[in-house]
Amino acid sequence: MLDVIGAALTDDDRKRLMHPLTGGVILFTRNFQSPEQLAALTAEIHALRTPPLLIAVDHEGGRVQRFREGFTAIPAMRELGSAWEKNATKAKQFAQDTGFVIASELRAHGVDLTFAPVLDVDFKRSSVIGDRAIHADPEIIAPLAQALVHGLNLGGMSSVGKHFPGHGHVRADSHHEIPVDDRSYVDIEQCDLIPFRRLIGAGLGAMMPAHVIYPQVDAQPAGFSSKWLKQILREQLEFDGVIFSDDLSMEGAKGAGGITARARAALTAGCDMVLVCNDAGAADELLAELDYRMPAVGQARLAAMRGRGAVQGMVGLNQSPEYMRARTVIGTIGKREGDLFA
Repeated sequence: MLDVIGAALTDDDRKRLMHPLTGGVILFTRNFQSPEQLAALTAEIHALRTPPLLIAVDHEGGRVQRFREGFTAIPAMRELGSAWEKNATKAKQFAQDTGFVIASELRAHGVDLTFAPVLDVDFKRSSVIGDRAIHADPEIIAPLAQALVHGLNLGGMSSVGKHFPGHGHVRADSHHEIPVDDRSYVDIEQCDLIPFRRLIGAGLGAMMPAHVIYPQVDAQPAGFSSKWLKQILREQLEFDGVIFSDDLSMEGAKGAGGITARARAALTAGCDMVLVCNDAGAADELLAELDYRMPAVGQARLAAMRGRGAVQGMVGLNQSPEYMRARTVIGTIGKREGDLFA
């Protein structure tokens, strides 16, 4: 999965996206100018190939929302956890409405999936996670994330839980360094793994591992560790969805060597698809050097991540009473109390 340069495809973009190793595109804020432009961009990307490339985005809400103009402002996920402390039943409905609006609006513009929800536990240590985490209690994260995933599904979109097995306990930002979490597997299992385990049972579509080393389990970061991905995630937790690597251009991934070595290590460890973002030279190098044929099971997993339902645009979406109701509710999250939590 690669990125593209700007708001419209260039010849270099098209060349990379037509390469047989390319299976998807991740969009960033620089790829967005307006809702109309976004819809045109996704339509062109989907028209390039048959079957069409997957189009993804990090659109969690709060400070991680790539598209703003014409889109509902999604609150940071911590607001859902705060709502739970006032009224758990209403908080779950808020979470479902949030997922539904995220998916509905992205699908209306041709995007297949968002890399959400964040399932990390908020230990009040990680600045890169921070208010992206739903709560400090995994027993609260799990039902709220499950409700959000249900909302995504209702809006025609699958889900991606991240960052397995948990990024919330480390202070270091894996975008800039390699974080190390010295806890035992038992400690991680009894806390961080709870939301992941519960969401697997609830039909989570995909998982994204953390660029974090857990030395008491394996010397390799989770995204390069067959112990974490094959033994624990696939065998013990019985997860059968897609495993996306986190961005292989991040500093937390560079201990595995050059870009081709990183991709090979991630794929060998158990990833189905690797991400290379914000480094066109690395993308070109990888496409030229990597010799890889995706197994049929991986192809089937990825096919299940495609967005569902026809792309109807915002005109059609604004005629949906359920969408308009959910959008109104989202505007109240974190801003009102009173009868909302009665």
